[in-house]
Amino acid sequence: ATLTGGCHCRNIKVEFDTDIAPADFEPRACDCSFCRQHQSRAVSDPAGALRISVADGDQLSRYQFALKTIEFLVCRNCGVYVAPFMPDPTDQQAYSSLMISALDERDGFPQPMSKNYDDQGKEDRTARRRRVWTPATLTIG
Repeated sequence: ATLTGGCHCRNIKVEFDTDIAPADFEPRACDCSFCRQHQSRAVSDPAGALRISVADGDQLSRYQFALKTIEFLVCRNCGVYVAPFMPDPTDQQAYSSLMISALDERDGFPQPMSKNYDDQGKEDRTARRRRVWTPATLTIG
């Protein structure tokens, strides 16, 4: 199935191809300060595909902090946090998870499990994301 969504003003749009039914996902609530403040509920499918398209790149914030291993994609116009995005030059692939709140159909997903990754360094975090996040593309313009 393809799940669709995006930010509130639709500057950022997403298409998430997955064979996992909403009820069968195990959403994660990352325990980092950014995700806690945004009450994140993230899903991903390593066997799926996520396409993120941005109409106006000037309205896209690619926020980074701490280890700067990922970009938090936030719309500057409407303020919605859509996805964490990890370009990965190691294997020429990018990876992402997706905020349930950015999907058009949000019902049917279980409540998230809290996850704390403070004990993981940069290499361990990158390896974990390669394993569990969705292969993704980001197109601007």
